[in-house]
Amino acid sequence: METKIFQSDQINQAAALLRQGELVAFPTETVYGLGANALLPESVKQVFAVKGRPSDNPLIVHVADFSMTKEFVDSYHPLTEKIIKNFWPGPLTLIFTIKEDSLSPVVTGGLSTAAFRMPDNKKTLSLIEKTGAPLVGPSANTSGKPSPTTAVHVYHDLNGKIAGILDDGATQIGVESTVLDLSSEVPTILRPGAVTQEVLEEVLGIEVPLDKHLVKESETPKAPGMKYKHYSPDTPVLMIHSDDWEDALDWAEKNNKKIGLLATPSIANRYSSADRFVFEEDTIKAATRGLFSGLRALDEAKKVDIIFAEVFPEDHLGLAYMNRLKKAAAQNYFSKK
Repeated sequence: METKIFQSDQINQAAALLRQGELVAFPTETVYGLGANALLPESVKQVFAVKGRPSDNPLIVHVADFSMTKEFVDSYHPLTEKIIKNFWPGPLTLIFTIKEDSLSPVVTGGLSTAAFRMPDNKKTLSLIEKTGAPLVGPSANTSGKPSPTTAVHVYHDLNGKIAGILDDGATQIGVESTVLDLSSEVPTILRPGAVTQEVLEEVLGIEVPLDKHLVKESETPKAPGMKYKHYSPDTPVLMIHSDDWEDALDWAEKNNKKIGLLATPSIANRYSSADRFVFEEDTIKAATRGLFSGLRALDEAKKVDIIFAEVFPEDHLGLAYMNRLKKAAAQNYFSKK
């Protein structure tokens, strides 16, 4: 199969392929999604096959406007209107209880709930509209590996496996959306993202708890990205606390380990002899935007034995960054012991 790269003036062609049951990757403000028509179960099954993704993992349904959810959702949480007004389109996925048989179990993972999102990307909103159906859209990469933030990343993983990729350059946020569960009385964050716990609490005027439960391989997650290990390159990753860099690099030298550094300029520039992926700025925003790209770049170069990654405080956007980094590192920090 030839994987075609579609530009802005070719969205109609991409939509036609989706209507025919083909797979087309699409851009969002977070990461690139692997699109299939959510109303065609056989097409959705191909998403799992192409990614090598466990079929019990539910998929996010991407819509062009809120009204598209009404065909599926059984009842809305009382805060839904306020949430939609403030955060859609945007990097916030909402989980609702759905009408029986309104979506295939292939989409929902067999659950009575489903996740919906309206991405903040004009090309993809147009693609959904022209397809005439919502699109499932898990990250457009090999399952478990770092998510793609450019069309080049998608092409690297899925060339020859999908019909096309709608290109819109690099994504702006760099990690997947926040997932907010609205299927029960208390809105709960199942996966942190750019819409932070603090912002949600400020807008909604209530406490919004964060579910920190890590789903085992034998469990069915309620939302994507809840597994213990995820987003992992082939090269092992170790998280490095700010006061451990010297000890970590000394350990690597003594053990003849070639190190790749994934860090901000203030850290990385101290160690110019190492292979490095340097974030654009000394900010959590830049680190989050560059996290998956950096993991991919250092891994695909195949020059290092281990990746040392900088950690950030686990608050605000740092919670989303550390959520992904911990899973990429299988929860492993460098230890002096």
